[in-house]
Formats: sequence, structure tokens, C-alpha cells
Amino acid sequence: MSVDVEAVRSAIGKVEDPEIHRSLAELNMLRELDVRPDGSVRVLVALTIPGCPLKDKLTHDVTAAARSVPGVTSVDVAFTSMTDEERAQLVADVRGAPTRQITIGGAGSKTRVIAISSGKGGVGKSSVTANLGVSLARLGKTVGIIDADVWGFSIPKMLGVDRAPTVIDETLLPPEVHGVRVMSMDYFVRPDQAVIWRGPMLHKALEQFLADVHWDDPDYLLIDMPPGTGDIAISMSQFLPRAQAIVVTTPQVTAQRVAKRAGLMARKVNQEILGVVENMSWFTGNDGVRYPLFGEGGGAVLADELDVDLLAQIPLVPALREGADRGQPVTIADPGGEAATAFERLAAEVEARKPRVRTHPELVVR
Repeated sequence: MSVDVEAVRSAIGKVEDPEIHRSLAELNMLRELDVRPDGSVRVLVALTIPGCPLKDKLTHDVTAAARSVPGVTSVDVAFTSMTDEERAQLVADVRGAPTRQITIGGAGSKTRVIAISSGKGGVGKSSVTANLGVSLARLGKTVGIIDADVWGFSIPKMLGVDRAPTVIDETLLPPEVHGVRVMSMDYFVRPDQAVIWRGPMLHKALEQFLADVHWDDPDYLLIDMPPGTGDIAISMSQFLPRAQAIVVTTPQVTAQRVAKRAGLMARKVNQEILGVVENMSWFTGNDGVRYPLFGEGGGAVLADELDVDLLAQIPLVPALREGADRGQPVTIADPGGEAATAFERLAAEVEARKPRVRTHPELVVR
């Protein structure tokens, strides 16, 4: 049985590069194809850089694509690397804009940028960000997360990211896990190194995460903000003036009072507050009774004070902490559980609340 060479070429050409999310044909990565009478296929693929971390996945996907064509008996995938000129052209084609330019979340971008904020640490803001990202991805959305808590970065660990970004020239390709692309200072700081930065360096780091990373215009870009209303919050409002905000608190009155300042900060810089998320709302015992370990009502009071809705109440469950320690968010570790269901509802609420329309930089129409 003869093998249709063009069918093999078409099948392999449709395989996506796992980092850039464009087809091999579109990226001109399929360089040689040899189909022999006995059905054996040899493929040469040009990698963006030598030692591509996802070469094994690319080998698997190309092999599966070739074997989907009738008559193919074996597949041998070999690799070469692009030249400097080819890489430069690929970056220019893929990004569609000069480097060092922030385009995500701006005019004409489809991306909804949402800052996940809190007034104080310890309220579970990062776990809300990670699990909301996974839940949005499960709705079929493309999602990116910037771990902007430069001093207390934790998102890569929570999501189980096991590799650093790939660097092509001056462009960073963020690693992806559970359908979420992640950028964090965690990739660039040794475990025994403290981040002791002041305003200008923080501003520069956030700018690089926005300008030098190839986000590819996702549906959502979630920003895990540091607690409080300091330099990063100010820089983010300058870089991403169309960003929305979600304020995270716990039922505790003290946390609610401090979280209010994060909401007021968002409003001060003309960011739309989507609503409030109350984390650690209750613990459900083996007897089926809900125990409000951290008090009650803080989320509802904060939402009322900010004149927004309480989007979700997230219960305190052991799987939330255990999953974060293992690199498995609760939406993955305990699907269908009480917390995972709450995050699914939160994602649905966020998706349903479209951004307000801006007709002028200083005029907001709700």
C-alpha cells in the first residue's frame, strides 16, 4: 500500500509547537520529509533553540500525526535548530509588534486583565489566582498568570511548573501547565536568595513580564498581586489601565477592613472592581456541619462597602493546602469537591461579567 506523501506532510504540518501554539507549517519548522515505499517516514524538524525542553512532546505529537495516515509503518523524528536569522524572523512574525512594547490588555487586545488583590497576606490570594486560572482554562479559555508578588512568589509551586521559560532572542515563552501559562520571579531567583528590591527595580520587572513575554493574546491574564497598595499596584495601573480587579478577603473582620484599602486603590486608579471573593469561608466537618473557623460575614460586608457583588465563597478544605504543596491545585486534585465547585462557579461569574465600556480615558460608562 503506497503512502500519500502530501497527506503525511499535511498531518505533520498541523502539529502545534507546544510553546508557541502555532502549527509547524505556519512556523516553517518542518524542514525535510522522506516517505519510503515500505511506509517508513523520516521527518526533520527545526527547533527554535537547541535543547528545546519540550522536544519529547514534539516527537510524540509528530509521530502520532504521521501514524494517523494509512500505510505509515514507522516514524523517525530528527531535529535541527533554526539559524539566528530564522529565529529573529519567527519572533517578529509571531509577536507582530516590536519587542519592549506592551500590547497585552491594550486597545484592540481581546485579553481581559484581572488583578487578584488583597489588603494583607495570608488570605489565600495566590490559591484563588491559581485555581481561578485552571477553572477558566477548563471553560475553554486561554489563560496566563503573572506572579507579581515579587517577594512572596508561589504560583509556579502551586501549579506544579517544573521548568523555566524558554528564551528566544529577547523573548520569553512562559511554561504552561493545566492549560495556564505562568511567569514568575521564581524562575530567576535561587531558593537561598532574598529579593530586596525597591520601586524602580519592581517597576522594571513587571514591565519585562508584560513586554518581553510572548503571551499570544490570551483570553485572560490574571495578575497575582502582592498584598497592599505599594509600588507594584501603582506600576500595574500605569502599564494596564484597562485592568479589572477582584478583591480577596476572609470572613474575619480585621482582614475585611484591610482588604477594603485594596479595593479603594483599584477604584482610585479607575479600575473596575469585578467583585469580592471570600476565602476560607467555612470548614465542613465529617458530620456535614459547616464551621465558620474565621468568623462570618466579612466578604459580604466588604462587597457592600465597595458596592460590588460577592462573587464566591471558597470553603477551607485540606485538599486545597495539600494540592498546593504537591503542585496540584484543588481544581485538579479534587475535581467535583466542595472547593473545586466553588472555583468553577467563580470562573463562570467572571466570564459572565464583561468589562465595562470605555468611551474616553476619563469617562466610564457602566
